[in-house]
Amino acid sequence: MTTTPATGPAPARVGSTWPVVLCWVAVALDGFDLVVLGAVIPTLLGTGALGFTESSVTLAATLGLVGVGIGAVTIGPLTDRFGRRRALIGCIAWFSVTTLLIAVAPSTTAFIVLRFLAGLGLGACLPTALAYMSEHAAEGRRGSAVTRMMTGYHVGAVLTALLALLLVDSLGWESMFVVGGVAGLLVLPLMVLRLPESEAYLAARARAEAAAADGGSAAAGPAPVRTSAVLRGGYLRISLGLWVASFMGLLLVYGLNTWLPTIMEAAEYSISAGIGLLLALNVGAVLGLVVAGGVADARGTKPVVLAWFGIAAVFLALLSIRIESTVLVYAAVTLAGVFVFSAQVLVYAFVGHLYPPEIRGTALGLAAGVGRVGAIVGPSLGGALVAAGLAYPWGFYIFALAALLAVVALAVVPAHGPRARATAPVA
Repeated sequence: MTTTPATGPAPARVGSTWPVVLCWVAVALDGFDLVVLGAVIPTLLGTGALGFTESSVTLAATLGLVGVGIGAVTIGPLTDRFGRRRALIGCIAWFSVTTLLIAVAPSTTAFIVLRFLAGLGLGACLPTALAYMSEHAAEGRRGSAVTRMMTGYHVGAVLTALLALLLVDSLGWESMFVVGGVAGLLVLPLMVLRLPESEAYLAARARAEAAAADGGSAAAGPAPVRTSAVLRGGYLRISLGLWVASFMGLLLVYGLNTWLPTIMEAAEYSISAGIGLLLALNVGAVLGLVVAGGVADARGTKPVVLAWFGIAAVFLALLSIRIESTVLVYAAVTLAGVFVFSAQVLVYAFVGHLYPPEIRGTALGLAAGVGRVGAIVGPSLGGALVAAGLAYPWGFYIFALAALLAVVALAVVPAHGPRARATAPVA
């Protein structure tokens, strides 16, 4: 394998396996983070570990998500400036070390601070991996490449939940953070050796260097990317529409994952049925991710993401009707999972399609960062409805409304970005 001093392994070639595997693993670490705190909260509260209370656990969960959002927003200009490879390796190294330190946190305050810091690194991983994979995919296969990579998110979440059942009672809550940190550290050498830089990024950097040379500039490499770049040159309407859709999508993902069992219990389903329906929701998510990308590649990303959010709204509204048949209620929840989760991921695929490589990392980071605000609002909104005794049926109505708002926001976004619109076929 040939290398260059600036980028390590030779540029990524379409069809090579290592980038696909390593980006999938990076996203699986995000799935670990989705589940790990919830898996150890009962132990933290039951044993009074580190002096945790319900309010301090809530603070840890909230600040962790805030860190994820900040990491997602701030990494974009850095990955556009220094490359996808360096950014992804650095983010995973940061997340792994801070996660390991959580296991030896001496106090509640230290735990919360480290959780926030780990969130910074982890939040930066997802938009970087998305940018890399959207550029690595073959022409016309970007949607399926992104959605299949995102199956790692749910697989990581499921594996972490299963691991928690094996480890927490026998080895303590600390073992989960040791596993997460060690997993990240183990993948780092593979990334250093096997993850090449994105060809699209290198081409964009070469163009910037050539332009700088023609202009007589002494600066080497591309100029620093400002976040305002995604709001100029025809991108303002595109960015605002995608941000609203990303916000609504993650509001649904996190709101449903947090409160679905409680809402179904309020609808007089059993507690065990509620937990089973949560599993059905996430099984549907994986099925949806496998299917949605291929459909988007064949039909165009915009019409498919619009249809997916619209169908999600219909199934969420239908869940407000109590269904006596166990088979039908499981089918309805599974189908809701198929469309809700993959609709959100198709937003990321749409971002990768609409922006050029020079600002793609920044655009994905901002879309993911704004979406993480929705990830905080969703559980908070669900909790407020539960506290007010309105979780059923109004929880489903409000979630359906969020999906419809995503449809409205995406309807104003063009099918192609300003640079591609003149020559691309209508999707």
